[in-house]
Amino acid sequence: MSAIRPGDAHLRDEVRRALAFLETPSSAPATAAMTSDLSIDEELNLHSISWEPVELVSGISLFSIPYGYWNWGQGEIVAASEAHSQAFATATSRIQSETAKAGGHGVVGMHIERAIHPTHVEISLVGTAVRPVGAAAINGTHIFTSDLSARDFTVLMVAGWEPLGLATGASFVFAPRRSMGAVIQQQSQNVELTNFTEAMYSAREAAMERMQRDALAMKGTGVVDVKVLEGPMHFASHAVGFVALGTVVRLAKATHQPIKPITVVSLNDLAVGFDAQTLG
Repeated sequence: MSAIRPGDAHLRDEVRRALAFLETPSSAPATAAMTSDLSIDEELNLHSISWEPVELVSGISLFSIPYGYWNWGQGEIVAASEAHSQAFATATSRIQSETAKAGGHGVVGMHIERAIHPTHVEISLVGTAVRPVGAAAINGTHIFTSDLSARDFTVLMVAGWEPLGLATGASFVFAPRRSMGAVIQQQSQNVELTNFTEAMYSAREAAMERMQRDALAMKGTGVVDVKVLEGPMHFASHAVGFVALGTVVRLAKATHQPIKPITVVSLNDLAVGFDAQTLG
């Protein structure tokens, strides 16, 4: 590299100014990094109501079930139901804590993964923290959680409603044993297995009541996008489970705001019907 010649005073001054600029702290606000699992369309939907994604957040919890609770018995398997409830509540608290640290006001597009094992319950929650554009951080206890997509969240807000949190209810119940005589008699008949039917009804009523209790505790007026998971346990065919979860909502404005949807017909071909070269 050649040295700067004495006659190149203007070049020397430019170098000095450049070095001085690099050493001077910038007065412009730093742009925070953002991570999100939302699609581009969903992010644009959020910005249309002046909200923005902040960060990808998660909450995980595993709660144990004492050994032997899945053996034959009667009524509800209380230890399993309580383990599911506690694991979900703990995972929710942790995702709210992460959201508060990121400066978010709520979570949308939450992915819920759950697994029931003989000795424990696993709950994993992953979603995108969102907030009104440029809003300051709020107290973690006021942060909402939701498995609504960003698009559904946008429609809900435009209609004058707001999400409050995710409500859930779970119940695991033993299906009573059939007598040996009933088993032999029903082997060659198409009959209802009333023991399983009654167990499913019992589990459903308990789970729905618990989900509604969660919604009332949040002072909500309804639960939307409810998802139901039900059926026998793969490791205990004599026990059935029923889990219900959904987003608690309430009217945030004085009245419901009617939405006038616009029908859009896509002209994009989802698949190529033929090869253009064959037209020759």
